Amino acid sequence: MPTLRVTEVNGPKVAAELLITAAGVMPAVAAITQTYGNILLARIKANASGRPGPRIITSNYNRSWNLEMSKHSKGVAADVGTNAVQGRRLEYGFVGSDSLGRHYSQPPYPHVRPAFDLVAPTYYLAIAAYLEAIT
Repeated sequence: MPTLRVTEVNGPKVAAELLITAAGVMPAVAAITQTYGNILLARIKANASGRPGPRIITSNYNRSWNLEMSKHSKGVAADVGTNAVQGRRLEYGFVGSDSLGRHYSQPPYPHVRPAFDLVAPTYYLAIAAYLEAIT
């Protein structure tokens, strides 16, 4: 049976360079992710500052948006969200009665999805550009 053998004369050097590169990947990806998380947060807040998104009345809703970074076994995550109870209702609309018996016929004011659709492709391009630069 034919055999193909490839021998790298500088194996230890190449291995050391790969380890150095690998050690820098996670911090760099985390920094890119945090940057684009902040961009997404700013875009959502801008979209939630008037039509076609919801209008600002007290700024409480806008201030309720935050960014939380987390690291886990598979990488990093930028979680952009709100704890405001009206968040889903504003994004998707609501027709019906709430738990207090109040009736609503509120149209959706999308502000999260349009921001995500704008920021996500540029985030993916930034990650791809970084990976291209190190390879």
